[in-house]
Amino acid sequence: MNPLLQKFKNLLMVALLAVFCVGCSDVPNLAANPWQVIELPTEASMYDVAFTPDGQHGWLVGSRNTLFETTDGGETWEPRNLDLGDEKVSFFSVSFAGQEGWVVGKPSILLHTTDGGTNWTRVILSSKLPGAPYGITALGPGQAEMATDLGAIYRTDDGAQNWHALVQGAVGVVRNLRRSPAGEYIAVSAKGNFYSTWHPGDDEWTPHQRTSSRRLQNMGFFPDGRQWLIARGGLLQFSQPGAALESEDWDEEVYPEFSTSWGLLDMAYRTPE
Repeated sequence: MNPLLQKFKNLLMVALLAVFCVGCSDVPNLAANPWQVIELPTEASMYDVAFTPDGQHGWLVGSRNTLFETTDGGETWEPRNLDLGDEKVSFFSVSFAGQEGWVVGKPSILLHTTDGGTNWTRVILSSKLPGAPYGITALGPGQAEMATDLGAIYRTDDGAQNWHALVQGAVGVVRNLRRSPAGEYIAVSAKGNFYSTWHPGDDEWTPHQRTSSRRLQNMGFFPDGRQWLIARGGLLQFSQPGAALESEDWDEEVYPEFSTSWGLLDMAYRTPE
């Protein structure tokens, strides 16, 4: 066969396959997508966002020392600069309880505010901290829990003047780590080979094998405390209602968009349902 004709046939087959895949997709047309793209004057990667109780005042954090503030519910964002000298940090997590907020990042850095972010104070962390701060959860006046990228968990009840360890052993390098409203934690290993759980009062993390041959991408909690997981290839699974954190009983696998090879990274609930 003529090489030029063969090349044309191959291109035609690829085009037809692309049209077929798009036609099989169940994803809504972007014209009806409820999300609005907000352009930010930065090339930094964004990692977390949190709002004060009024839902209008919020903070966005990311790499390259990046902090953005909004006072109109996220419609517009303004960069905020902190005097960190020549230090280059990535802010991974931000959390607020009332007007009191916390930000953590890597290399080890912890910021604290009690006035909604008008003023931020840097809290000095011990050089012996296992790993770098990865997540922070504001719990109430002067109260917060901080987790590192090795699974160490610490709590303060006096505005960061003192911290006490909640778990004795680290879990190893984590891909991601989440806290439930009840204070339970779930962490995915760096390579997605297994996950671990921790319940308040436990001395150590409890390891669990992944639920399928696909490596884990992310895990987290329903508003009611149930767990969800995302695995490679767009696989979703949910723990059964009433199952304990340590339980390995999961519902059937779900593929929201089976006909594509998209990978899912994260999920969240807009309402309890």
